[in-house]
Amino acid sequence: MNSKPDVIISALLLCLKNDIRIDIMKDIHKNPILYYIVVPVLIGIWPLLVWLVYLPETEKKWDKEKAQYEKAQKVIEKILTIDPERLDFSGSKAKSAKFDYTNAVDSIASQYRILATDYTISSRPVVTSGGRKSQSAKVIIKEIDIVRFAKFLSTIQLRWANLQCTQVKLTKKKGLADSWKVDLDFKYYF
Repeated sequence: MNSKPDVIISALLLCLKNDIRIDIMKDIHKNPILYYIVVPVLIGIWPLLVWLVYLPETEKKWDKEKAQYEKAQKVIEKILTIDPERLDFSGSKAKSAKFDYTNAVDSIASQYRILATDYTISSRPVVTSGGRKSQSAKVIIKEIDIVRFAKFLSTIQLRWANLQCTQVKLTKKKGLADSWKVDLDFKYYF
């Protein structure tokens, strides 16, 4: 007695043996089952996919982004409590009429207790190249510790966005732990 699976397998083997092709997909677009059953089922699966798969993924991404934002807010608040001077020049557009190396370096140097006798400024005349005006200057700080120098450089560049430090040369003073001579080349674009 043959069971149904054995009959199906033997029929398939007979078809393959006799080189008969079974073409299931032939004229599928003419079959009304496609339009009345398969298409509505696929349309019904889409909202389920959105609800079961995509929505939870989106919620996870949202929670991750929110956590990153809250972490960044805490870091920003910590930075502002440690270094509130970062906001000193944030709204200073009205204060900055015309850039001048002497005034710029003097104001930032006094902020970080760098004496006027500890640095020299030599600026060059304004030059026009490629349609842009620029002015170069060299600032030599005779003696400074590395932390005050880093704060000085970051503050002066934060204060004047068009000011670029083109070269820095640090020379360690012999016999002193944290004492440096600094040569800075600046270029300001008008």
